[in-house]
Amino acid sequence: MAKYDIVIVGGGPAGLSAAYTAARNNASTIVLEKDDSIAQNIRTSGVSWIDDMKRLKIPEKCYNPIKNFRIISPSKDIILKGRTPKSCVLDVRSTYQYLATLAASEGAEISVRSEVQSVVSQSNKITGIMANTPKGKTEFESKLVIDASGFSSIVARKGGYAKNWTRYGIGVEYECYCDEIDPETWILMVGDKFSEAGYAWVFPISKQRVRIGTGIGRPESISDPIKKLNSIMESRITPLDELGNIQPIEFHYGFIPNEGSRQSTIFDGLLLVGDSAGQANPLVLEGIRFAIEFGRIAGDIGAKSLSKGCTRESLEKYEKFWKERVSSKIKSSLKVQSRWLKMNNETWDREVEIIQKMSVEDFVDFIKAQFTTSRLMKLALTHPHAAAKQLFGMILDK
Repeated sequence: MAKYDIVIVGGGPAGLSAAYTAARNNASTIVLEKDDSIAQNIRTSGVSWIDDMKRLKIPEKCYNPIKNFRIISPSKDIILKGRTPKSCVLDVRSTYQYLATLAASEGAEISVRSEVQSVVSQSNKITGIMANTPKGKTEFESKLVIDASGFSSIVARKGGYAKNWTRYGIGVEYECYCDEIDPETWILMVGDKFSEAGYAWVFPISKQRVRIGTGIGRPESISDPIKKLNSIMESRITPLDELGNIQPIEFHYGFIPNEGSRQSTIFDGLLLVGDSAGQANPLVLEGIRFAIEFGRIAGDIGAKSLSKGCTRESLEKYEKFWKERVSSKIKSSLKVQSRWLKMNNETWDREVEIIQKMSVEDFVDFIKAQFTTSRLMKLALTHPHAAAKQLFGMILDK
C-alpha cells in the first residue's frame, strides 16, 4: 500500500495543475496517468485564448497566435481580420509536459501507465484507489482523490457519484504537414459537407503544420466522424484545396462532454475537475483554460482541506469559485450550441451573415462564451440583422 495526502487520477491539464498547487501546499501528491507518457495521446485540437494563456503563465513557445477568423458555410466564405492576435492554437504535447514539469518541480510524483481498477471507500467516503501500475497492482490510500480523468470521469463513475455523459462531442483530426498555410488564421467550416451536427476546422500550429478535423455531436448525429473527415481530406473541398501538399503526421481522437457541468463536483473525499466536471465551453468544445485554472484552485483548496478531513463542506469553496466564474456562461452557450446543432445549410448561411457583421472583438467574446449582459444588449440593439437580435436576446433570456 502507498499512502498519500492527495491522489489525482489523470495527467491532463486539470490533474497536473492540481498536482502543482497541492504539492506547493506541502501535500504529498501523486498523479496516476493511464497512458505510457504525459500527452502521449492528444485528444484535443488545442484552441484557446491568448489573454488566458498569459494570465495562467503558459510560455509563448507553447502556442501559435491567431489574428484572423475565417468561416465557411455552404454558400458563404467570410473572414474577420484582427489587428492583434486574440486566439491561439496550443502545442498540446509541449503544454501538458510543461505543466508536468511544474508539478514535479514542486515535489508531486507522477506515475505513468497507471490505470484505475477500482475505488476504495469506507462509510460513504472515498479513501483511495486501486490501480495497475508498472510496479504491479497497488492500493493508493489517500485523504482526498481528485478525479481529473477527463470525459470518462472514471473515479466518480466507479464510486457511484456520476453517470455516463449522454450528450457529447466526438472530435477527430489529422495533424498534417502542409505547404501553404496562413499561420495567423484559423478556419471553421459548417454545413452538412463538414458535419451533420457540429463543425470542421483548420487550426494552424506553425508555418507548415496544421490540424484538420471534424466534430460530431451525439445523440444529434450517428454519422462516423472518421469517415466524414476522410471524405473531407480526400475530396479536398475548400479550404483544403488551398493548402498544397497535405501529409498527415498524427491522428487524434477524443470525446468531450456537451451537456453542461455536473450538478455537484464535490463529495466527501472526492473532487471533480476539468472535463470530468463538465467544465468546457460548448461553443467550440474547448476547456484547457478552465482545466488549468480550476485545477490549480482544486489543488490549493484540496490541500487546505486536509486538516478538516476533506469533507464536502471543506471543499465547498472550490465549487463556489468555479461556478461563479463560468456556470452561467456555460448555460448561455448551451443555448447557442443547441441552436447550432439543429441548423441546416440554409440557416447556417444566415448565421454566418450575422457573424460577418461582428467586430473581431465581439466575435471572440461570443465564441469564447464571454456573455456579459452589457455586451449582449449592445449587440442586440445595434446589429442590423433581425435574426441576430433574436440570437442575442435568446442568450440574455436566462
